[in-house]
Amino acid sequence: MWAADTAQIAFSARLAPIMKKFRQGLLPVTLVLIGFAPLSQAHSMPGAVVSGTAQAERSRVAEVRDGISLDEAVRRAEAQYRARVVRTDVQDEDGRKVYVLKLLSEDGRVITVRIDASTGRMR
Repeated sequence: MWAADTAQIAFSARLAPIMKKFRQGLLPVTLVLIGFAPLSQAHSMPGAVVSGTAQAERSRVAEVRDGISLDEAVRRAEAQYRARVVRTDVQDEDGRKVYVLKLLSEDGRVITVRIDASTGRMR
């Protein structure tokens, strides 16, 4: 048993300088990579749209032209009727996209709401 421990210590003594050089080279490289990671992620993310810029104007025009999304229609209906949307459907009525939402109120009533996707008008 004593011979095995001695061999292990001798192996560790020979390996220690190699590991020290490895750690000395690896630590700075790792720190540099960690330092640049947030910058590369931030570069790939879209920036904030500042009011008055060309990008903000394009966004506003697209919003008006495209109408409202299904998510926005659900938010509006839930707020107006104080009920939860339990079913959604998108239909084509006379060439216009219409969201048909079924809501369930707290007292158990089922409410059907039709929302014109291009204008946001509820019927």
